[in-house]
Amino acid sequence: MMGSSSKVGNNSYDYSFKILLIGDSGVGKSSILLSFISNSVHHLSPTIGVDFKIKQLTIGEKRLKITIWDTAGQERFRTLTSSYYRGAHGIILVYDVTRRETFTNLSDTWAKEVELHCTNDECVKILVGNKVDKESERAVTREEGMALAKEHKCSFLECSTKTKKNVEQCFKDLALKILEVPSLIENGSAVLKRQIVKQKQVYQSPRAGGCCT
Repeated sequence: MMGSSSKVGNNSYDYSFKILLIGDSGVGKSSILLSFISNSVHHLSPTIGVDFKIKQLTIGEKRLKITIWDTAGQERFRTLTSSYYRGAHGIILVYDVTRRETFTNLSDTWAKEVELHCTNDECVKILVGNKVDKESERAVTREEGMALAKEHKCSFLECSTKTKKNVEQCFKDLALKILEVPSLIENGSAVLKRQIVKQKQVYQSPRAGGCCT
């Protein structure tokens, strides 16, 4: 779709990107997403399976349609999310700076999941430490976060959904990096549209025994 525009409702866009939010349950992935989408603070229950939101974003002269997938961090839902790595342009790996286990799990578990399931070797990644407004409870230093990001060749930011610090910057920085990779911006939006329709069908269909047992 390079060099052409497409339509989303009454708005046009130049490129369409798929971004994943991954990390342990409770680190604030859904809060980061909804803070970015609606510019308000939310107190949320854990995501069940996968949710997604769409946001229009302008970077320079480029109009972007960003489809952001919020994946559940619970172990029992992890098998449901493997297919969502397919076709991802960017991945935001989130940990809670006040819970050290969420930081170690990024390296021990989530980074390995990305390596295993991500179908695009040039997919852009950013490491994000959330909840920096709780400085007195900090269990992971900024320097440790920067070192892990360097190890996994990603960008790094710390943010707070409570104060809004760097929330929008996470997505802007990721989009800028994606725009620097020709193979990523050449992907057509039709792939994303098919994935959205398919996942709607999957998660709107009834499951025996309900979703929470």
